[in-house]
Amino acid sequence: MSSLPTDPGTGASAASPAVSSNGTSTASSTVSPTSNAGAEAAEPEGGDAAPAGTPFERLGGEPGVRALVERFYDLMDLEPDYAGIRRLHPSTLEGSRDKLHWYLCGWLGGPNHYIERFGHPRLRARHLPYAIGATERDQWMACMVQALREVQVDPGLAARLAEAFFGTADWMRNR
Repeated sequence: MSSLPTDPGTGASAASPAVSSNGTSTASSTVSPTSNAGAEAAEPEGGDAAPAGTPFERLGGEPGVRALVERFYDLMDLEPDYAGIRRLHPSTLEGSRDKLHWYLCGWLGGPNHYIERFGHPRLRARHLPYAIGATERDQWMACMVQALREVQVDPGLAARLAEAFFGTADWMRNR
């Protein structure tokens, strides 16, 4: 069984950021599922070979990532259960949709559109102006898990992505 996805720069797992001896975070804000997300180094139980390719490729490239992002923000806009995180976004979601698409393309192992446009993601710093606690994290995660299911992402890949997304979403908490 593979380990949790890690940030190649720090070795921090997606489940928890790296912490230095003085208690401060050393984690990068770009924890990524690309190291092992959805693919095992050895054969899984049953002897079947693991799917090959990056999560970006397994999602169907840019069109697949775009479909996931579109469904995620459609759900956020429509479902009352996600009203708390919807309030943290601008009145129109076009910019948010593009930025998440660009970011996820690179995070999933595809082209680094976000970095090309804006530089290092600095996710935590970019999210500090917004009050994000466990409730907001959980709403974001529920919305993303629902989107993964509704765009019919392979269940094994969806589980690995949800695990990596949780680590990042949890790291965004600032209250």
